[in-house]
Amino acid sequence: MFYRRAGIRHTSYRAERQLWPLPFDRALVALVFALLVLAPLYLGDLYLAGYLLPWIIWSTAALGLNFLMGGAGQIHLGYGAVMAIGAYTSVHLVRAGVPLEVAMIGGGLASAAIGIVFGAAALRVKGLYLAMATLAMQYIVDFVISHVPAISGGTQATIQVPTVRFLGVPIVGNTATYYMALAVGTVVTLFMLNARRTSLGRALAAVREKDYAAEVIGVGTLRYKLLAFWISSFIGGVVGAVLAVCYLRSISPDQFHIELSIQLVAMVIVGGLGSVLGSFFGAALILFAPIVLNNVIGSLSDTFALSISSDLRAHVPLMLYGALIIGFLLWEPLGLAKIYANVRDYFLVWPFRHARR
Repeated sequence: MFYRRAGIRHTSYRAERQLWPLPFDRALVALVFALLVLAPLYLGDLYLAGYLLPWIIWSTAALGLNFLMGGAGQIHLGYGAVMAIGAYTSVHLVRAGVPLEVAMIGGGLASAAIGIVFGAAALRVKGLYLAMATLAMQYIVDFVISHVPAISGGTQATIQVPTVRFLGVPIVGNTATYYMALAVGTVVTLFMLNARRTSLGRALAAVREKDYAAEVIGVGTLRYKLLAFWISSFIGGVVGAVLAVCYLRSISPDQFHIELSIQLVAMVIVGGLGSVLGSFFGAALILFAPIVLNNVIGSLSDTFALSISSDLRAHVPLMLYGALIIGFLLWEPLGLAKIYANVRDYFLVWPFRHARR
């Protein structure tokens, strides 16, 4: 069996509550992390900067949104606006001479301050009504950024990100930007893995299931809903700063529209609500499925000499991409993380067929 439980004897609660109690899980996590750390050594600049770097950044953003949606059960359709606030705040601070580390924290605090204002709607409404409140945040922030020249310079303006240093290292070239994004992603991932094992995680789980029942047992829904919005918005602001500095290198208002928020929600739902691993799976599917399908359609068209118009060739991958998302959700409504969990549970007892968890 791949996942051997034989010989594992926990002698303390701390040992039993470790993140990866099985040796195979620990080895798999170490292998994946080693591959990510060594990626600049065996990947070219195209794959490093064009595929792996955006995947890490969007996965980190999905983790922040998943903390709110999966951890606290609060829907958010304006997370792109949260990232925009963090991106513009951090870039303006960097251009003013503030160190990047302080500018990232400043961007996170600005996003958290504005996000918690709109998150206050969660105290009175829920479900679709809360979705509309956060959607209003997206449009309000879009309008303010586009029409206030002091922030963006105008609707068509682009603000260049100057050369910066992160922990004393110049962020120049693909390798340095990749390691900066990986460092931030690692910190957010470790926070997400450990948060649900704390009193905060248990309180948010109670709020997610039944907020009024949580209030009955002594969990302050007012406090924890606002705290969930604050933490999620702070992570979104920091990721927005990383996106501006490491990937975009220049920011404009059209980079943070409603389409970005919808993509982030899709990453969380397809990957699996409340799942850390699902955020990475969802980001990979949303980012790479259109590219793979477009290449497959192009290869089939060239191989079999199919006469496909340019419009149809451009839209068929998008249609297949939407069908792929629907298919995954129909197959497993709990997301890609649950599919992985089902495969893992199968190998827990393989080659036997009994004792299914």
